[in-house]
Amino acid sequence: MSRAGHACLAALALLALPASTQAHRLDEYLQATTFTLARDHIALHLRLTPGVDVAPSLIRQVDRNGDGNLSVREQHSYMVHLMQSLSLSLNGRSGQLVVQDMTFPSLAAMRTGTGLIDLELTMPARLRQGDNHLAYRNRGDGPDTVWLVNCLMPQDPAIHVMGQHRAADQSSYELDFSVSTP
Repeated sequence: MSRAGHACLAALALLALPASTQAHRLDEYLQATTFTLARDHIALHLRLTPGVDVAPSLIRQVDRNGDGNLSVREQHSYMVHLMQSLSLSLNGRSGQLVVQDMTFPSLAAMRTGTGLIDLELTMPARLRQGDNHLAYRNRGDGPDTVWLVNCLMPQDPAIHVMGQHRAADQSSYELDFSVSTP
C-alpha cells in the first residue's frame, strides 16, 4: 500500500473515533494547588474538581439545606471548612490564609464531573533574604480525595526555587527557595 493509502486509512480511523474524547474524573475528588511566591505574600490557587461518582456527597456537604441551590452563605461555609483542612507555614511560622476570590460551579456541572470550585488565597508574608522554607499540608475531604501540588516559576528574578518535596500522595509539600538582593 502506498504512503497516500496509509494516510487515507489513518484519517478514516480518526473519523471513526467518538467526536468527544474528554476525560472526566469519576471516583475521585481532585484538589490541585499551585503556589506563587512574591516578596510580600504567598498566593495559593486551589482548583477542586469532584468526579461524577463523588459529586453527590460533595453537593450534600455544600448544599446544606438541600434546596438545589448553592447560596453565598453555603459557599462561604464550605470554603471555611476547606481552609480548616489546610496548613501553611513559612520558615516554621504558621500563617493566616486570606480569601481573595472564590467561584463555585453550577450543581449540573458538578454532577457531570466538569464543575470546578476555584479558590484564590493569600498568606501575607515578608520573604527574608537568603534561604526560605515553605511547608503546606492539605488534609483533604475523605478517602476519595487526591492531591496535586506545585509551585509556579517566580516572576521576581530575585526569588529562586531550590527544591520541592512532596509526600507520595501529594497531600503535603515542602518548598525550599532563596531570595537574593534585587
